Amino acid sequence: MFERLGYFIHRRRLIVLAVTAVLAVLSGIYGLGVFGDMVPNGFEARGSDSRTAAVLADKSFAQRSPDAVIIYRSADRTVDDPAFRKSVEDVLDGLPGTAVTGSVDYWRTGLDELVSHDRHATYTLLNFVGGDDNAKQDSYLKIKDKLSATGLQTFRGGNTPAGYEAGDQVGKDLGMAEGLSFPVLFIFLVIVFGGFVAAGLPLAVGGLSILGSMAVLRVFARFTDISVFAMSLVTILGLAVAIDYGLFIVSRYREEMEQGHTGGDALARTLATAGRTVAVSGITVAVALASMSFFPFVFLKSMAYGGVAAVLLSMFFSLVALPAALSLLGHRLNALSLWKQRSVIPSATGFWYRLAQGVMRRPVLVAAAAIALLLVLASPVLRIEFGVNDARQLPDSAQGRQVFTMLEKDFPRGAAKTIDAVVVLPAGVDTPNEQAALADYARRLAGVPGAGRAEITGAQGTVARVSVAYDGVAVSKPSRELLHRLRDQPKPPGASVYFGGETATYDDTLNRLGDALPAMLIYIAVATYLLLFLAFGSVLLPLKAIVMNLLSLSATFGVLVWIFQDGHFADLLGFQPTGNIEPNMPIMLFALIFGLSMDYEVFLLSRVREQYDTLGDPTAAVATGVQRTGRLITSAALLMCVPLAAMASSQVLTMILFGVGMVVAIVLDATVVRILLVPAILRLLGHLGWWAPGPLRRLYERFGIRESDGDIEIEQPAGEIEQHTGDTEPAVSGTPS
Repeated sequence: MFERLGYFIHRRRLIVLAVTAVLAVLSGIYGLGVFGDMVPNGFEARGSDSRTAAVLADKSFAQRSPDAVIIYRSADRTVDDPAFRKSVEDVLDGLPGTAVTGSVDYWRTGLDELVSHDRHATYTLLNFVGGDDNAKQDSYLKIKDKLSATGLQTFRGGNTPAGYEAGDQVGKDLGMAEGLSFPVLFIFLVIVFGGFVAAGLPLAVGGLSILGSMAVLRVFARFTDISVFAMSLVTILGLAVAIDYGLFIVSRYREEMEQGHTGGDALARTLATAGRTVAVSGITVAVALASMSFFPFVFLKSMAYGGVAAVLLSMFFSLVALPAALSLLGHRLNALSLWKQRSVIPSATGFWYRLAQGVMRRPVLVAAAAIALLLVLASPVLRIEFGVNDARQLPDSAQGRQVFTMLEKDFPRGAAKTIDAVVVLPAGVDTPNEQAALADYARRLAGVPGAGRAEITGAQGTVARVSVAYDGVAVSKPSRELLHRLRDQPKPPGASVYFGGETATYDDTLNRLGDALPAMLIYIAVATYLLLFLAFGSVLLPLKAIVMNLLSLSATFGVLVWIFQDGHFADLLGFQPTGNIEPNMPIMLFALIFGLSMDYEVFLLSRVREQYDTLGDPTAAVATGVQRTGRLITSAALLMCVPLAAMASSQVLTMILFGVGMVVAIVLDATVVRILLVPAILRLLGHLGWWAPGPLRRLYERFGIRESDGDIEIEQPAGEIEQHTGDTEPAVSGTPS
């Protein structure tokens, strides 16, 4: 199949490139509008109790959970000054009803908790017109510049303003990451390939992948919510994976030309070997990323859609558009070289061969040391604490972050910190029986150990809200335990009760993740095992790969806990530790790192498998396989780390954690796991590592996916004549490396 694809692309290379150019233009025109269709955050679980409570409260009560918190402060006046009051009320009275549905302020309510301890500041609560986050954000933008009060400092915070700031900052950070990544990547690619033309091709594939993925996300946004954070994954993953695949395809094509193959023959042989491996690698990564769709969170589902699109499009363009460009260039691929081209065919006994041989001379010692290192790095994960995302993910300069900090430090928080029980009664809240039942329920909630006062803070139609105050941290184990005790209380007769608030959201998030996690793990394990069996033809190596990945993942998570939960290197990376990790992030990193680790596993062991088939010696096969792929895997890992490191320079905590986590995982995988641990384990397994029972062995021989170094039987269809690029010069030669 891949051989025929190579010949077809060679014959139709101009048409393929023309269609690719049209797709790129259309994708760019359509896809650039995706930012306006995305929603902020997306970390809440759809259909959960806390989400249902929030929806019911929004629909039923004028004073619902606020969409915005606006703080007004004066250095020389207090809220008791009539001029202070007039400045704020003039602002609130001037807000249009087309954007704002209600406001709460100190002077009209008399609520002391709206005033700071020094009485030089107050905050007002606003609710916006709109049935979803995007609509509320549109309403906020209509009045954003009208919120400033004369003579007062104004700070805009709360869910909607902070969400807008986060999305805006993500867009700026992505632009900066791309601006930093492309020139650095190009320089590195020039060094790896030794020339400008070859270096530009993987970057072009990355650009095509990003544009296409943006268009795909916008299509999805027409039917479902897509988190703005999905663009960070699309941009970085599309670029990184495309460079990986482009590196292997271009390197193999140059190798085929060096061996004397030209035109369609070189392209067919490239796709029959490296192309086939890229295909199985792309499918494996996409399968792993698709596992995030198991979770009922917009954030994770968005990452699944964007990640799968980025990987599959990178794979597609690497197998179609890139070969068409290679066919058109031919030996001109080596044009604009910086130095005389050396042989790209690895020496049979080069550096990587000697390194693998050294590892395999002491496999037990090397394996034990590598596993011990990974376990030490993983140890902090045993004390991981989870928490929900809030304004602390923003930089200190962001007003949303400043409002959050001021509310914590300058205002009495006891009255505002509540767990809300939204009660749906069988009859109207105005009936005597329902009023009595509701009052009795509030008394029971107030009597729960750890609870403070419980007040009925809303009643409309058949819906009422009982707010239970408490002391302590909202996102913590004691608060979750209090929530569980409140949920255990008998409900009013015939009523339904939904608990909302920060603690309830946190509890529902952990519960939903825990419910879906087993299905995700089973899906990844089974799908990955089957794909790796087709790649390696072994029943043990897929198990080995899964175990190695889990070790690498555990070490990565341990490092993340040590950095982001404990606060090490916080000043260097530019963030303030929150004392916890947002639970969606480990799930996303698990799927992404697991898939990318299999990327390198496929490239390494496909070559080792082919060498084993040729040589019959497992030790020699490993050494030769490492020699042929070690430089490429190391180069690919280095290149992938460039955009991820640029992402870690973001000012949004979520993106910093993502970038750092990916860099740590890739470095560990490409060094400790792939170069040290895998050769040591393969040496210990010997022939057993490649064993499969008869029926499975025959299945692999028929359908297995592997990269061949031997002669490939390629026959052109009858009646067709080989078309060459017009290159007549001999293959590039040089001194073997």
